[in-house]
Amino acid sequence: MAESTPYSARIDAAISALRKGRMVLLMQSTPDAEEGALVVLGMRTTPDHINFMSLHARGLICVAISRLRAERLRLQPQSPNSRHPRAEDVLTSIEARTGVSTGISAADRARTVRVLADERSEPDDLVGPGHVFPVTVESRGVFGAQKIPEGATDLARLAGFPPVGTYCKILGADGEILGATGLQKLAEEYNLPQVSIEDIMRTRVRQEVLVQCEETKAQNTRYGHFTAHTYRSEFDDVRHLALVHGNVTGTTPLVRIHSQCLTGDVFGSLRCDCGAQLEMAMEQISNDGAGIIVYLLQEGRGIGLTNKVRAYALQDKGQDTVEANLSLGFQADLRDFSVAAHVLEDLGVHACRLMTNNPRKIEQLENAGIEITERISLETSPDDRTRTYLKAKKDKLGHLLNQV
Repeated sequence: MAESTPYSARIDAAISALRKGRMVLLMQSTPDAEEGALVVLGMRTTPDHINFMSLHARGLICVAISRLRAERLRLQPQSPNSRHPRAEDVLTSIEARTGVSTGISAADRARTVRVLADERSEPDDLVGPGHVFPVTVESRGVFGAQKIPEGATDLARLAGFPPVGTYCKILGADGEILGATGLQKLAEEYNLPQVSIEDIMRTRVRQEVLVQCEETKAQNTRYGHFTAHTYRSEFDDVRHLALVHGNVTGTTPLVRIHSQCLTGDVFGSLRCDCGAQLEMAMEQISNDGAGIIVYLLQEGRGIGLTNKVRAYALQDKGQDTVEANLSLGFQADLRDFSVAAHVLEDLGVHACRLMTNNPRKIEQLENAGIEITERISLETSPDDRTRTYLKAKKDKLGHLLNQV
């Protein structure tokens, strides 16, 4: 996908195409590669779309729907006892009760998809098994799962249609997942607008209110008086914390976005620099007279406490912090900093001086609409216990560190 095109332009082009009944090429990044799928609105699915997907995408043609819609139509999981992570989402295949012949033709499958997408349809309007494969999606869309089905339903919502999307993953002529180069050629050959899961996430971050302040309370610390604000994330129900010092409304305050590190922040672990960075940030904010610590519950770069301890065991065997996360089956960094932007906006802050060594924080905050007027380094001096950790963050995660 051509990254030279701003994400907002890609989203606009995709939405415009979908509203006109055209297909788009939706990209999903995985730890191993990039995958693509053809997507069209469920309500606008035609025999030509089904035929094109069969000829040029070659994967299984599915229809992404909400769980609420599946319940209303009494659609059941195909293999409820399977250990597959999405077993509950893959539903029994269906067919329209009327208006079809054998059910397998492009016209018959398009008819079934439109019946499935029609909000007036009742359970008796569909029968099974059939030749159309419904898949339910996370209620939070791409914020719940960064997958093609969630992307398809989110695109439908963004286009102003019911959250039903027909999609087909794209295979090459050899039957394997088509790579980025092949996807680009397909998009160019057939004039298909390209859009990514990340584009959808960025758009939703800009358009939706994603946090709710639940409680506010004064908090005295050894760094001075702070006000604690607890926030609930609307898309994953996780609680986060903002510690505010001084008057920050309408100013450009110092801000530290800090991901929870229980072992470092609370117990003083010497494996990382997290605790030291938090203390440095609070001290700088206190000296400056105003600022904010946004404390995100994203332990272990998003893998959680138990998996973080498992990663420690792998590090003790010689792996670095990135290799350990990858060995456990996770991406190197799963954190999402966009929620911090919504916390800042709720606090009346639209621009800040960000204390960070991590360029991803700058990028995600700016994508979410927060202006970063200055980056302030928050670097600790390496020692024999942290040097390997810090070097991995610099070399593999792109952190801006000068002392390793």
